[in-house]
Amino acid sequence: MSQSEAPFTSREFRNALGRFASGITVVTTVIEGTVRGMTANAFVSVSLEPPLVLVSVANKAHMHGYLQQSGRYGVSVLTVAQEEYSQHFAGIGAPDLQPRFVEVDGIPLLAESLAHLIVTVTDAHLAGDHTLYIGQVEYVKWWDGQPLLYFQGRYEKL
Repeated sequence: MSQSEAPFTSREFRNALGRFASGITVVTTVIEGTVRGMTANAFVSVSLEPPLVLVSVANKAHMHGYLQQSGRYGVSVLTVAQEEYSQHFAGIGAPDLQPRFVEVDGIPLLAESLAHLIVTVTDAHLAGDHTLYIGQVEYVKWWDGQPLLYFQGRYEKL
């Protein structure tokens, strides 16, 4: 970019990042006996040894406080059949949906997902309007299936 070009806008930044296809996860934890969840596509592997993952959570999101409080969370990698779960936990639809969970070591995970992880938060880094929660994976299990993808602001499939 030359010095004479105008800086990009927030919308242009979002549009550029929308060109990166990602899977969709639901992050869950338990607070005072109640399951709390959030849809997240900003989820990545950080390290194999030790096994670490990262989830990026908006500082204004309820999950930000929940993760600080609980220190542990589950990750369910969604299948194409679980689009309703993504919408439900993003707060944009299906308010009456009753998700079906399995519980592993006190952590709720969405039934019939592609993969399950249980994570203990080991570090948190403030990064702009988000916090990056890095955690050590304690449990992992996976199944075959088709992933639910997010690309250019829409759900997609392979």
